[in-house]
Amino acid sequence: MPTVTLPPKENALFKRILRCYEHKQYRNGLKFCKQVLSNPKFSEHGETLAMKGLTLNCLGKKEEAYELVRRGLRNDLKSHVCWHVYGLLQRSDKKYDEAIKCYRNALKWDKDNLQILRDLSLLQIQMRDLEGYRETRYQLLQLRPAQRASWIGYAIAYHLLEDYEMAAKIIEEFRKTQQTSPDKVDYEYSELLLYQNEVLREAGLLREALEHLTTYEKQICDKLAVEETKGELLLNLERFEEAADVYRRLQERNPENWSYYHGLEKALKPASTEEKLKIYEEAWEKYPKGLVPRRLPLSFLSGDKFRECLDRYLRMNFSKGCPPVFTTLRSLCQDKEKVSIIEELVVGFETSLRSCRMFSPNDDGKEEPPTTLLWVQYFLAQHYDQEHFYKLFLFTKYCFFYNACIYIYISIHLLLLLIIIITIGCFVCNRFVPLSQEGASAVENLNEMQCMWFQTECALAYKSMKKYGEALKKCHEIERHFVEITDDQFDFHTYCMRKMTLRSYVDLLKLEDVLRMHPFYFKASQTAILIYLNLHDNPLTDDSKELQADTGNLTDKELKKLRNKQRRAQKKAQLEEEKKNAEKEKQLKNQKKKKEDDDEEIGGPKEELIPEKLARVENPLDEAVKFLTPLKNLVKNKIDTHLLAFEIYFRKEKFLLMLQSVKRAYAIDPDHPWLHQCLVRFFKGVSESKDLAESVSMVLKQEISRLFGESNAKDFNQAFLTKHFNSIPHRVAAAKMMFYLDRSTQKKAVELAIALDESLNNRNIQICTEVLESLRDGGLGEAKETAELYRAELRGKHEDCGQWRRLHRN
Repeated sequence: MPTVTLPPKENALFKRILRCYEHKQYRNGLKFCKQVLSNPKFSEHGETLAMKGLTLNCLGKKEEAYELVRRGLRNDLKSHVCWHVYGLLQRSDKKYDEAIKCYRNALKWDKDNLQILRDLSLLQIQMRDLEGYRETRYQLLQLRPAQRASWIGYAIAYHLLEDYEMAAKIIEEFRKTQQTSPDKVDYEYSELLLYQNEVLREAGLLREALEHLTTYEKQICDKLAVEETKGELLLNLERFEEAADVYRRLQERNPENWSYYHGLEKALKPASTEEKLKIYEEAWEKYPKGLVPRRLPLSFLSGDKFRECLDRYLRMNFSKGCPPVFTTLRSLCQDKEKVSIIEELVVGFETSLRSCRMFSPNDDGKEEPPTTLLWVQYFLAQHYDQEHFYKLFLFTKYCFFYNACIYIYISIHLLLLLIIIITIGCFVCNRFVPLSQEGASAVENLNEMQCMWFQTECALAYKSMKKYGEALKKCHEIERHFVEITDDQFDFHTYCMRKMTLRSYVDLLKLEDVLRMHPFYFKASQTAILIYLNLHDNPLTDDSKELQADTGNLTDKELKKLRNKQRRAQKKAQLEEEKKNAEKEKQLKNQKKKKEDDDEEIGGPKEELIPEKLARVENPLDEAVKFLTPLKNLVKNKIDTHLLAFEIYFRKEKFLLMLQSVKRAYAIDPDHPWLHQCLVRFFKGVSESKDLAESVSMVLKQEISRLFGESNAKDFNQAFLTKHFNSIPHRVAAAKMMFYLDRSTQKKAVELAIALDESLNNRNIQICTEVLESLRDGGLGEAKETAELYRAELRGKHEDCGQWRRLHRN
């Protein structure tokens, strides 16, 4: 149908509709839409129908909006407005690929439309379609060569495509058009110069970058950035004396910056440990209160000199009350000698402070305040948790004051104590309720504040308690946080070019590209995948059907007792539901107090995460793949990523993907116990499969011969056991595979797994828990009696250990 041209009256109304949409006056916009569409001649006017749909979408009426927009598009397929609106609708649903297609269709009918080109460029950079982004920015530059954003956007496109020289040329051409005085303070011009210098450095033009920095130094407002960049360039150009002077000046500005000391080290090139220490001794004299110059030497010192410097460093921190002191020393935990010295010193501090309130009985100084002892004990809690967990509980037996520290640390770390975690978390969160939504619970506030450490620990706790729905809810909440962070960058594409914060903008884009490498996301994804694998292997049953099946075998008295129990449970559930409804009603009342304009901006609520629904998903493996995909793309260096991938593909019977996963894991750690189990199961799976295509079978046999040689699965497992006979995790892996390959070997496999001889290595709570679960769930066959004996033996060996006692209770 051809485009219908509206007469002056209706055309004026249509323009008012557009203005109402731009100013978020959605209800007024609907009134004007009604006035146009009420005219019988224009009741099917495509562009008006499309705008009405777009307006309704902003009010949360999504289904009606899509229906109207599609109807409008059918009535006017050659209208760039209809295609643009359809793209905006798709964009609001985060369907960026579909929105890009709509914008391209719109440009077919109006190729020089600036607004559509700008919207298209935003989606292209959001989706990292860099080639398309460059083309669109070039069109905008041709149409609006006088606009600053046109030049900057085009330069950024080349920068992101790593064509640095071209990006530098474009920026230089644009810089020449800027009329600025050398004495004038212009922050936007300053940022342009710093961005240009960054492009030159990334292009490898170091001399040119240093010359550029020197030339325009007076016009750059960020003097700190100038000095830091200059120091980096001088180092790379091997002008070490000048670099040393720069880093000394930087130290005077901020003696607590690690990078300045590392830069000074590189500039001075000390030939020995003594010369390196001399650099920091000079800093001690110059900055007597500085902590960083006292911390950094601990990384390269050893023996008595290490003890001496550590003693000073710890005393300063404990006296000041610095909670992160353990975190600053965590990197030293790889050295057993240093760990021993740290423990000896801090235990001595703790003993002396409790007896005489001084770090050492021989000290002549003043007494320490009681808080010093608190921070010493808090440090010891973290240290014992890192090194030898059971000592933490031995430590608390004679340290009563330390209970406060234990409570602080337990909210963070003891996964099975879910009640304590949530109670303390809620208590802390309630302090921030005025800053959050009124009427919402504390846990909801934690979610609103994206408190991911708390949600991660809750997910692990729920998983340990087999409350899979609750655990998955926390995992999905964390996943939504990362989606929100990704979506939030959309607003910065125009803002940063307008404000000229170009360096920060490029850093943001680079960060977003690797966002899901963050440990929080990996931990949540790993937890979710393991739960979905478990739900696939052991689907949750329908409790009501089970009850109906069992009642047939009950006597009248037993049946009556069961019915009473069910009624009580139903009544309790009803009361809880009423309580929840009351809370929701209260929350809704609070939300209704918001202004009508704010309500109009809401695009509709997110789908509610219901634990019961999450735990009873139809295809758990497909849900697991959604969490796995970002890990495969971004966390390739972790073996767990590829082993989790194998577990999913093994259940899907995707043999080539299984092969890919084990090969990638093998390249990281060929002796990993979990990998060994995957290899054996893969070997057996391939040998028993009869439905493989000939080409696939040929590839698998070739790769298996490379991995396993001429041996079979049993011989491969035995060789692995022989090689790692003294390691408990490896013995357990071999025992499981022994039983997996031959059920008649159960007795021997169980004996291998439950061995706790003192000569064996790598015994810890995690591997013993794994053995106990395998004895219970059939991983080593029917062995429930053995499981109880094994648990009793563990308790006997670790009578004083709280964590082992908890394992006994479970």
